[in-house]
Amino acid sequence: MTLRIGLIGFGFMGRTHLTNYLRLQEEGLPIQVKAVCDINLDKLREQEAVGNISGAAGQISLDNISGYSSVIDMLENEELDCVDITLPTYLHKEYSVMCLNRGLHVLCEKPMALDVSECLDMIAAAEMNDRQLMIGQCLRFWPAYEYLKRTVDEQTYGQVKSAFFFRGGSTPTWGAWLTQNDKSGGALMDMHIHDTDVINWLFGKPEAVSTQALNIVPGSGYDVVSTHYAYAGGKVVNAQADWTLQGDYGFEMHYRVNFERGNLVFDGSTVKVNPNENSGFQAELPADLGYYYQLKYFTERLISGEKIAEALPQSTMESVSIIRAEIESADQHGKWVSLQV
Repeated sequence: MTLRIGLIGFGFMGRTHLTNYLRLQEEGLPIQVKAVCDINLDKLREQEAVGNISGAAGQISLDNISGYSSVIDMLENEELDCVDITLPTYLHKEYSVMCLNRGLHVLCEKPMALDVSECLDMIAAAEMNDRQLMIGQCLRFWPAYEYLKRTVDEQTYGQVKSAFFFRGGSTPTWGAWLTQNDKSGGALMDMHIHDTDVINWLFGKPEAVSTQALNIVPGSGYDVVSTHYAYAGGKVVNAQADWTLQGDYGFEMHYRVNFERGNLVFDGSTVKVNPNENSGFQAELPADLGYYYQLKYFTERLISGEKIAEALPQSTMESVSIIRAEIESADQHGKWVSLQV
């Protein structure tokens, strides 16, 4: 069978996903992007999109791909097996539920939704229609973070004693909705959730969170954030994000995790492993970004008929619930907020 895909949303992330689908198709995977939908059809003719990580190709061929400005029109006129939703966050629930109710499998971009109730509606629609729903928390497929996950799970260097995560860059300008708190959730929900999700993935749901955050951009919610995560056993876990780093700063993401017998440091491009008793070395990692491996996993699972087991909505909903607790803590100037574990 050939997996027939509809892509909804053609901004930076939509272009990034299409680039990777076309590559997977060229590599022999039996998939075909049948249609692309965006409310602004002019985007289909543009050849560049701006984002904080490279991944969207400059020249993309839309030959043999239909273009739509209405999702309903696309669903009524195309025979599809699944859709990839790369719309603004505040639209995730509406269009995920719509497509699941049409009998389509769904890959929805992160964050899953703005709150837990929306996430529950998405999960209920997937279960009611017996369709698969996967959320694009791409760091779960990013080689540097997968390496960290294996090191934690296998206790290669013992238990984790402390962990620090950071990501930052300039205030996003590629979509006005991103700096509207009611549509994006601000830097906490749009940027910081990457690292909150990794922390949830690595260590499970924390017992409580304490968040200091600052609003700089009017109407955007919180733009600078630092969160402490409380876990049984006392390991020290912190994540920070800042999307007000202007000028020539660019974009940065990194982590530093200290174990009983060594530490791992990711500088955005390489992972340095520093055992306590031996010389350090650079981890061997695949060259591609997480977007590629995420879409490869999603499509291969659907083609084979296997159940998706990564980035499941129940887990990514937990990450949304943690962010909501972080926002509650920030609203109270860092007060510890408990979570049900």
